[in-house]
Order: sequence, then C-alpha cells, then structure tokens
Amino acid sequence: MLANQTGKQSPGEQNSGWFSRFLATVEWLGNLLPHPITLFASLALFIVVLSGILGYFDMAVADPRPIGAKGRDPDGMIEVISLFNAEGLQRIVTGLVTNFTGFAPLGTVLVALLGVSVAEHSGLLSTAMRAMVMNASKRMVTVTIVLAGILSNTASELGYVVLIPLAAMIFHSLGRHPLAGLAAAFAGVSGGYSANLLLGTVDPLLSGITESASHMIAPDYVVGPEVNWYFMFISTFAVAAMGAFVTEKIVEPRLGTYDPSEASIELEKQEMSAPTAQEKKALKLAGVAFVLVCGVLALTIVPEDGILRHPETGAVAGSPFLKGIVAFIFITFAVPGFVYGRVAGTMKNDKDIINAMAKSMSSMGLYITLVFFAAQFVAFFKWTNLGTVLAVKGASLLTALGLDGPEVFLLFILMCGLVNLSLGSASAQWAVTAPIFVPMLMLIGFAPEVIQAAYRIGDSVTNVISPMMSYFGLILAIAARYKKDLGMGTLIATMLPYTLTFIVGWSVLFYLWVFLFGMPVGPGAATYYTP
Repeated sequence: MLANQTGKQSPGEQNSGWFSRFLATVEWLGNLLPHPITLFASLALFIVVLSGILGYFDMAVADPRPIGAKGRDPDGMIEVISLFNAEGLQRIVTGLVTNFTGFAPLGTVLVALLGVSVAEHSGLLSTAMRAMVMNASKRMVTVTIVLAGILSNTASELGYVVLIPLAAMIFHSLGRHPLAGLAAAFAGVSGGYSANLLLGTVDPLLSGITESASHMIAPDYVVGPEVNWYFMFISTFAVAAMGAFVTEKIVEPRLGTYDPSEASIELEKQEMSAPTAQEKKALKLAGVAFVLVCGVLALTIVPEDGILRHPETGAVAGSPFLKGIVAFIFITFAVPGFVYGRVAGTMKNDKDIINAMAKSMSSMGLYITLVFFAAQFVAFFKWTNLGTVLAVKGASLLTALGLDGPEVFLLFILMCGLVNLSLGSASAQWAVTAPIFVPMLMLIGFAPEVIQAAYRIGDSVTNVISPMMSYFGLILAIAARYKKDLGMGTLIATMLPYTLTFIVGWSVLFYLWVFLFGMPVGPGAATYYTP
C-alpha cells in the first residue's frame, strides 16, 4: 500500500502491517518444514523410535471393537508394538517393497491419470476451458470463470497455466480490473480444488489413504473413489456462486479502477485466442463421444439386470461398477480426448496416445518418490498400533469435552485449513493426518466417507492464501504483469476474502447436507459408523 498524502498510515495500512507480519510468520514457519519426502522419511523413522519407547513401557488401551470383531485381540487390549528391535527390523526390510506397491492411491491415481493425459495433451481440456470462458456473456463471465477453475482441477496444472492468465486478460478486455479476474480464477482452481462435477485423480488419491486409515478400526472397510461425489457435485455450484459474489462485491470494488500504467511491458504481448472452427468441430464430436461412452456405461448399471451391478444383491452399492470406477475415469477421458485430437489434428494414431500417456507418467516421478516414503510411514503407523492408540485416546478426550457431535467437524475443518498453510500437498497432508483422525472420528460414530469430505473442505479453502502452495509463485508472477510492484502480502490479502467466505459457506453447506437433510456424501456412503 502507498502512504497517504499526510505521511500517516491509514487504519487499512496499519491492518496491512500486522497482516503482513502474520503472513511472514506463516511463510517462515512453512520454510522450516523439510521437503514432504524428507518429512515422511523423518516421520517413519520417528515412528520406529517412538514405538520402541512406548513398547518398552507397555503402552496399551482397551480395544473399542466389539467381541468377535475381525482383528480384535482376545485380551481386549491394543498394545503398542515396537519396531525398534530385531523383529521390527526384519518386518521393515521384508515389507519395504510391498508397502510401496500395495499403497492404495498409487495404482489408482496412475491409471486415472493415463486417461486424463490423453484429454489434456490432445488439447481437449484447454479448448473446452477457453470456449467456456471466452463465450460467456458479460453478465455471467465472473461465475463462469470461477466454475471453469473448479472444473479444471481434473487436469491439475491446466487451470493454473491456462485459465488464470486467460481470466485476467478477459477482465482487462472488458474494462474490469485484471487482478479481479485472476483472483476469481485462482479461487476456483485452488480454493475450490476438491469440488467437481466428475470424478478426477484426487478422488482415488484421497480415498485410498482414507481406506487404509479406516482399517485400524474396521479391517474390511472399503472407501471407493466415488464416496464424496454427491457432495462435491453440489459443492461445485456453491463454490462458484460464493467465488463470484466475493469477486464482484468485495475484491473488485476494493481493487478499484485499473490503471494500465501499472502494467509491465510484457503485458501488451500477451494474447489468448478463441477456439478455431476446427477446434470447435473437434470439441463437439468429443462431446458426442463422451455422451456415447456414458450411454454404454449406463447400460451396465441402470437396468436391474445390468452386468456391472452387484452379482448377489443386484444393487449399485458395492457393485463392480463402483469398485472399478477408476477404469471408467480412464475411459471417459481417453476416448473423447482421442476423438478431439483426431479431428483437431493433434493426434493421428496410437503412437500419439502412447506419447501423451508417457509424458504424464514422466511428470509423476516426484509423486512416486513421495508415495514410497508416505507408504512406509502409513505402514509403520499401522504395524505399531500407534494410530489406533492415539485414536482411542483422542476419542475419549473428545467425548469428555462433549465434542462428539457434528460440531467436531468445524474444529476438524479449521485444523485442516491451518495445517494446509504450511503443508500444501493434499496427499501429503492427508497421509499424515488420516491415520489419526479417521479412526478417532470413527470411534465417536462418524463414517470415513464423511470425515474425508470434511477434510477436503479444509484442504481446499486455504490454498489461495498459502505461501507453500506449489503454484503460488506462478500466480504471483502472472499478477505482477498487471501490477509491477505487487508483493506476496498484497496477493494474499486479495485472496483472503475467498478463504473466509469459502470456509464459512462450505462448512454450512456440509452441515446442512449431511446432518440437517441427512443426505449421503456419495453413492452408498454412510454418515455414521457403527462397529
């Protein structure tokens, strides 16, 4: 902010001072954290040492599972098992590979990404996004940009690289403040990260971690990628509406009239063209292909004798269709993606499909490395019973404090949002917190599906103000094109109204959807857990 003419700071500038100090503290604390891979390796080692200490003192809690339940100790006690001994070392070295290969999110994410990669590299997702935003009416442009941002998270970096610069350009061309357009797109892409109309790669990623954590209490519990789909579907429109409201009623008025002299020289060279006639034709045919694929899939599940219904009960719940949903994510992206590429001329044969898949797989090296260490941490946590012991202790504390009702989710969402400020990766954060909070909240009566849905709210809403978010530097660079002296504090201050609105509005929606109306968060998803 600029000082006023009297040389004194206005109340807004004084508030900016403490807010900037707060953000600087968050950044400093975040920088103290090691790389997520190093963090998981350190945590895995810490679990080994801690298990040795607690095992030496015979730490144990009463098993909350009913008598006769699978995995329940005959003595009715859960003891901390030490890995800091010869037997523990033997288990570690023999299980190192199977911990990695058996880590649930690994295969499901890679398979889903193979299909998404075809749609992404053919240009389908980019063209669909440009067509959606650039053809929107002036009245609907804001909500369309936020909605497009939410939908773009299916293809990870596409929203950051394509939509956010495009939104700033569109606002500028309409005579509106380009940073307001940037903020609207950023709010959708990052603040609405978990919401979507279709299942994406984040769904199997989180559900695999949730399922592993639930096994500490219920060894046979199944958490499919689709378990949050209903809630995330409705959340898409709620977040889009909230994002548009904040942009037009709070952010844009605060930014005021844009002064083009504040822009950098490079701004005049930026161009983003509308889809060509050939791209529009390809987009239409890809849409037809998508509808046909969905029609074929519907024939396997909608009829009462559908071949992918449950073979014994004939129900959709627990059916091969839901268990194999990742395969259908692959198909519904790959087929329309190739049709688009074929018509648009970006893909000609199977080699182009293979190259697209290979490019996406080559970019997953860091994720695969992270998964190796995260898998060890999760496995060690399970082997030692530390997660279950902490869950039982935590559940007892929540009950003693009277926090065993729906209100506990407000605290849980706030906690996830705060943790996200320093540990921005959704998978890294959930891999650390799920083994503790999933069994803990299960023990006070809530199902893993609902717990995961609440986590996704907290994990999303603070993305836009987190200096640790991987694309934050990119957004800052894009914003600097329109305002040369723009700093991190200014950007975060601009995005803070979105975080506050999303965390209140999305939490209220969660409470109304789950506890007031009693709606499931996804197909076959339970709200309450009964041992």
